[in-house]
Amino acid sequence: MSNAKAKIPLETKSVSHGGSYDVAYFAKKHGLSMKDAMRLIKAHGSDRDAADRAAQRFHH
Repeated sequence: MSNAKAKIPLETKSVSHGGSYDVAYFAKKHGLSMKDAMRLIKAHGSDRDAADRAAQRFHH
């Protein structure tokens, strides 16, 4: 039996465990690279408000 999760491209995976946040959506929303978006989401976990605030500060 193959693992379907393993076939999902990294940029479409959700990073946080509690309330998932799509990395591609987050990166596009804030004009970030996928790598930077993933770092911010991992750092703030399921707290979307905190991740959004951090992304806004990221550019300033």
